Amino acid sequence: MRNSTRSQVDPFIVMDVMEAARRAEEGGRRIIHMEVGQPSTGAPKGATAALTHALQNDALGYTVALGLPALRRRIAQMYGERYSVDLNPDRVVVTSGSSGGFILGFTALFDTGDRVGIGAPGYPSYRQILRALDLVPVDLPTAPENRLQPVPSDFAGLDLAGLMVASPANPTGTMLDRSAMGALIDAAHGQGAAFISDEIYHGIEYEAKAVTALELTDDAYVINSFSKYYSMTGWRVGWMVVPESHVRVLERIAQNMFICAPHASQVAALAAMDCDDELQGNLAVYRTNRALMLEGLPKAGFTNIAPPDGAFYVYADVSDLTSDSRAFAAEILDKAGVAVTPGLDFDPERGASWLRFSYARATADIEEGLARLAGFMADRG
Repeated sequence: MRNSTRSQVDPFIVMDVMEAARRAEEGGRRIIHMEVGQPSTGAPKGATAALTHALQNDALGYTVALGLPALRRRIAQMYGERYSVDLNPDRVVVTSGSSGGFILGFTALFDTGDRVGIGAPGYPSYRQILRALDLVPVDLPTAPENRLQPVPSDFAGLDLAGLMVASPANPTGTMLDRSAMGALIDAAHGQGAAFISDEIYHGIEYEAKAVTALELTDDAYVINSFSKYYSMTGWRVGWMVVPESHVRVLERIAQNMFICAPHASQVAALAAMDCDDELQGNLAVYRTNRALMLEGLPKAGFTNIAPPDGAFYVYADVSDLTSDSRAFAAEILDKAGVAVTPGLDFDPERGASWLRFSYARATADIEEGLARLAGFMADRG
């Protein structure tokens, strides 16, 4: 039986690293996980309590395709509280994680063969989802002087149907300020391209608050999730905010592709939005871990890094140490027992000389991981 050409997508390398780490753990080793962007904390206690109550009192069948009305209203309320954006709840679409949002958004906006610009380095699944939908991802190599974020000159004259940005970004943690975000929106709209803003790491910020595209325009798709700030990765629930004229389009596609996001996850997500004290406690852990990383990685020998504004990653240029980040990551796992992600996941052209370190785990793990990395680098000479 043949496979479609659309199915020929690259592997998600970080998942391969996770599997290698799992095999090492199965063999009895203790591995420090700096590879995966997953909080070590679980869902907020209020979320699990709400779900327990729902399981005892509700059949939890299908919801409407756009999501529980109460959850859509609460998400809209959050935009008012956090960003002073007056958002109509009708524009909110609840999705099966941000991945479901990308699939819905790309399907709604683009036709076969359309070209969509994505910053490189960037989240690898953008590229692979676009390919699986018979769309053309166009990598926009970003520059260190632009904090590894795209700028309008990166896509001038490229005939794009869409531009995808992320702030805070994965793998760098860098953010777009209001001026930089506005310039990208204006440049995209100027060439008739749709603007999509991945805001999954909003809420995990350290020195300045992230800017949502909704502060600047209603003519954009904004995608977010309960995975990161709300510590609900495995629950697979997220949301989109789209222009009012696009809501019915998204509803029809969602009805057929997904029916709805998991009802149980939506119940938990609604409760999670009122657990800010616990969530801010998680953020304090990331803040401590970030400080440890920014001090400990250079001491270990990883000196060329992009200081993260948000999220929980450090992206390091290791061109002085290797030209094969995949082999280097495998060596670090084997000899130091620390799992890290090769930059090839995020930038196929330049990623062979970069590594991503995640600091989403418990502080004790970060301290031990840094000590192991320092020992590894000292032994390596």
